[in-house]
Amino acid sequence: MVDPDGYRPNVGIVLMHADGRLFWARRVNRDGWQFPQGGMNTDETPLEAMFRELREETGLLPEHVDVLGSTPGWLRYRLPRRCVRRGNRPVCIGQKQVWFLLRMTCEEHEVRLDLTDKPEFDSWRWVDFWYPAEHVVSFKREVYVRALQHLAPHARAVAGDTAVPPCGEGVQALLPPVAVSRGRR
Repeated sequence: MVDPDGYRPNVGIVLMHADGRLFWARRVNRDGWQFPQGGMNTDETPLEAMFRELREETGLLPEHVDVLGSTPGWLRYRLPRRCVRRGNRPVCIGQKQVWFLLRMTCEEHEVRLDLTDKPEFDSWRWVDFWYPAEHVVSFKREVYVRALQHLAPHARAVAGDTAVPPCGEGVQALLPPVAVSRGRR
């Protein structure tokens, strides 16, 4: 499913340990690390798609997590030209995502990356809250920063200010500059 603007509806999952660290997973047969994410089916709400993707990519069920918050609407990123499949119709130029912050309430052994015929990830680890914003592939970076900024207050309410510090200058610098309008006098 692709919207009229060329964006595929998608959900992103920020899975948090009670201490504020985040689930960070490595793509199968690649050196790329990212949060779990996936496309929405036409008959799904973002929440339904999130729980389906959570099960497919991590093996976790709704009873293994608490939903702490979500982004207020879609966050978009464009794919690099080399990743756009021009032969597909309609052409998908990027993803629009609703991001969810989940607190894992189960033991780590419940995480299973191998429950589907085609697993997405082959390894995972816990990382500090802002780490993903600086280490995800560059074309997803702005969306990661914005999603984490929206979700940080929910994470702080659970893990505290020390575990989820304010977004630092290094992470802020990853965002594109804000265009300044210069009107005539």
